[in-house]
Amino acid sequence: MSHFTTVQTEIHDVVCLKQALHDLGYKFTEANVNEEVHVRGYMGQKTKADMVIHVSKSYDVGVKVTKKGVKFIADWWGVETTRGLTEKEFVNQVTQRYAYHKVKQALQKKNYTLAEEEVTEDQAIHIKIKRW
Repeated sequence: MSHFTTVQTEIHDVVCLKQALHDLGYKFTEANVNEEVHVRGYMGQKTKADMVIHVSKSYDVGVKVTKKGVKFIADWWGVETTRGLTEKEFVNQVTQRYAYHKVKQALQKKNYTLAEEEVTEDQAIHIKIKRW
């Protein structure tokens, strides 16, 4: 019986996803062209993905890139048990950093500059921009 569960996201830009993962301190492995990497789960079970995010010594979160967006696949019980991070917490933190990088990317395209950035106690990100 498989313990892997898939979560569909609205993430479409893999470059911004990788930047978000880097910001959050996650190491990841990407598959080579026409190959897949293995996501580790309960009792050595594995499933295939396009990218593996190494969240603990024995559990990973896989990334599958589809036309509808990125899907995260993991044994979320194992991730929570070994990393102390629930599925919802993981998806929320990655999505927030992803959105941050998408905003920065859009600002750069319109010749805006990030002037100031503040992260509040509740982890909300406030930015001020300027245009030259």
